[in-house]
Amino acid sequence: MWNSTRKLIEAIIVLALAGGIACAAERKAIMELNSIAFGANADIPSLYTCEGRDVSPPLAWTGVPAGTKSLALIVDDPDAPDPAAPKMTWVHWVLYNIPPDTRGLDAGKSRPSDLPAGTHEGLNDWKRAGYGGPCPPIGRHRYVHKLYALDTVLPVLQPASKAALEKAMQGHILAQTELVGYYRKKK
Repeated sequence: MWNSTRKLIEAIIVLALAGGIACAAERKAIMELNSIAFGANADIPSLYTCEGRDVSPPLAWTGVPAGTKSLALIVDDPDAPDPAAPKMTWVHWVLYNIPPDTRGLDAGKSRPSDLPAGTHEGLNDWKRAGYGGPCPPIGRHRYVHKLYALDTVLPVLQPASKAALEKAMQGHILAQTELVGYYRKKK
């Protein structure tokens, strides 16, 4: 009798530990952001820039942590106006309250009607909503695509600037990731 009880207890402990390990692995899932249009630290095709169609590139992500209530995306250029002597970060795209079950955005999907239901757009540094592609005045610039998993759905931001979004996200970021692409004008 003792042997059977002991084996049952051992089996329960093994199952409990296995479940704990699986849960820990799920909690440690790494959120990743990528694009089929360009690789990490690679050049962004001109299609997605002011020299092309100026449409947003396709983006996909994985590893959104459990408990995520919304996602936010900021695309900016920390090399403005000249990568040899940067003076500011130029904002290209601001999105927030992207539903957590969204797994990416197709190319050219930057109009409100194209975005997942509930998604809000912020203003870029051209003072308009939507995507504005790379258009560096000089040199090869970095374009940082930053994705945030949040534990809340944010209120409607007025104004919906990058600064307002970053302030609203404080204390709510569960995970974040980024994808960096580069661009230099050809003309």
